[in-house]
Amino acid sequence: MNIEVDVAFAAENIVGESAVWDDQAHKLCWVDIVGKAIHRLCPSTGNHEKWSFPDLVTSIGLRNDGGAIIGLRKSIALWEFGGELRHVAEVEPEVPGNRLNEGVVAPDGAFWVGTMQDNIAADGTPIAMSAKTGRLYRYALGKLRPVSEDRFGITNTLIWTDGGRLITADTEDNAIYSYALDANGLLNDRQTVLSGFERGSPDGSCVDAEGFIWNCRVAGGGCVIRFAPNGRIDRVVDLPCSWPTSCAFGGPQLETLFVTSARFTMSDEHLAQNPHEGAIFALRPGTFGLPVNRFSQ
Repeated sequence: MNIEVDVAFAAENIVGESAVWDDQAHKLCWVDIVGKAIHRLCPSTGNHEKWSFPDLVTSIGLRNDGGAIIGLRKSIALWEFGGELRHVAEVEPEVPGNRLNEGVVAPDGAFWVGTMQDNIAADGTPIAMSAKTGRLYRYALGKLRPVSEDRFGITNTLIWTDGGRLITADTEDNAIYSYALDANGLLNDRQTVLSGFERGSPDGSCVDAEGFIWNCRVAGGGCVIRFAPNGRIDRVVDLPCSWPTSCAFGGPQLETLFVTSARFTMSDEHLAQNPHEGAIFALRPGTFGLPVNRFSQ
């Protein structure tokens, strides 16, 4: 299917990630992990805001009271837009070589985060990874707890299906998994729903009103795919970038799919020939999104 893709904002993000649509403010929020910043864009006016931080900002979720919950390098914090960070949980202090990566608010109002071996030096340059040390955690009611013993290379994608399962990905494995959640909220019955897709690797995802999952294909994939919870690929949409990273439905009727992208490790020559790397893209795929989950615990 040929879908027109527009540049919504020429962000030039190093690693744009964690797109989330604020349906109350009618604005798109996202982070630039290596750029150590949070961004907010009003597509209807073009107004863009940016807040910088002293270290990595790895994810953002919205709260019921209008603020945000933030994943940092090694902690979770509450934040009012433009205010100070209020740290509420340390994550894996016993594993100093790990950092946070994905972070998404679940339908029950809890904040889920994933970790990975830290691949970003203090100066923003890449560090080679050597082990699968990532885990998934749930933060709620002031407490952080692991939800599985499984280890991941790079945690990405957190989607809760109508059937009560969690869809998550390991970018390093080029695999997307489905888990059951038991009565205590712990994960079991892992099944591989999509593996080995030849374009790039799975990064961030969102779900549409029909229950299909939209997944960004990073590391050269240059597209988003739409697939059913059982892994059946329904659609592939090409993008004018090679590293799409996360996506979210937004707009007045949640009819627009916004996609973040990255330019991490790309050469000046490549960027001169591909100026849209790191931009925010917008497309109308003919399906609609769902309102964002908000942190309420």
